[in-house]
Amino acid sequence: MYIYADHASTTPVRDAAVKAMTPYLSQIYGNPSSFHREGQKASEALYMSRRTIASLLGCRPDELIFTSGGSEADVQALVSAAEYGYKIGKKHIVSTQIEHHAVLRTLGRLQALGFEVTLAPVDENGIVDADRLLDAVRDDTCLVSVMYANNEIGTIQPVEKIGLECRRLSVPFHTDAVQAVGHMHIDVGASHIDMLSASAHKFGGPKGVGFLYSRRGSIPAVPVIFGGPQENGRRAGTENVPGAVGMAAALGQASDFVKNGLKRVCSIRDLIISGLSRIPGSVLNGDAANRLCGNISFCFEGIEAEALLLALDQRGICASSGSACTSGAVEPSHVLTAIGRPRSMGALRLTVGEDITERQAEYIVGAVTESVAFLRGVGRS
Repeated sequence: MYIYADHASTTPVRDAAVKAMTPYLSQIYGNPSSFHREGQKASEALYMSRRTIASLLGCRPDELIFTSGGSEADVQALVSAAEYGYKIGKKHIVSTQIEHHAVLRTLGRLQALGFEVTLAPVDENGIVDADRLLDAVRDDTCLVSVMYANNEIGTIQPVEKIGLECRRLSVPFHTDAVQAVGHMHIDVGASHIDMLSASAHKFGGPKGVGFLYSRRGSIPAVPVIFGGPQENGRRAGTENVPGAVGMAAALGQASDFVKNGLKRVCSIRDLIISGLSRIPGSVLNGDAANRLCGNISFCFEGIEAEALLLALDQRGICASSGSACTSGAVEPSHVLTAIGRPRSMGALRLTVGEDITERQAEYIVGAVTESVAFLRGVGRS
């Protein structure tokens, strides 16, 4: 049996996205900045894609900036807030210890430039205490940035509460929603979000395209790629028209699934969690209930993650130990460290897709159980 259980790293491109993109790869190939008819066809496709995404997020089309993906969107959000803050004498940013490296390393760069950063801790389930986080906000705070759902352990943060309080405090709020968009319902207005980052390949769109939502009336988004006036002067470079079209189609299909099929995936996720919890020396990472439907993250005593991944791969299961962006890193996961997991425990992240079946879930539980037992036996020999 073959099971792809690494959807948090990337997803297969949806049929709807492929179908939507195809004409813009070979037939409608104009530059959307050109005035001739071919260019205007491409420009219209960009507009329609922007409008589709905006309708699904509850925002205006002109509040969306197409980027190369989630990392670029994160960087643009933080740099925009920092530039705005610098101009008005505010050089403090509040975030959390378990953010994606696109956020944490950008914050590190801003610190080197004189900004002060406060990283709020999380509890043993990987959830930030909203009140404690907001207590860190000061008069000179120019941004609060908290990821919507964690890419490693799947925990969902109290975004609506944080957004509401940030709005009350008149502090801009950004959320890295790369893992959440297309996997749960998000309304940027209802959640009081000022900026939101997303990446198409996490919800069945193509790689190399994403977007930053930047609320009109909040801090102005400044470009981090310079050149031409594309994206209303907020991101230079010829837009990826096929990518934007595919992203919009994928998000539309994903949003339909969130409405109609997500409960089934959550149920199968819980079957896998229940089965893996019976393995001696296992511990679930993240909150048991307040997590993404497709995310299953465990640590196992006396197991090396790499050995377990190889054993599962031989059984036809594609999985990971955590973020694909830190694959091969010598240091332990900063997320697992933040929730108190010791280095002696090997991590396994299974992120299943919409087509997961109960039979596949049973196979996963059996394969992991047998692989852990085998590896522990080898370690004792």
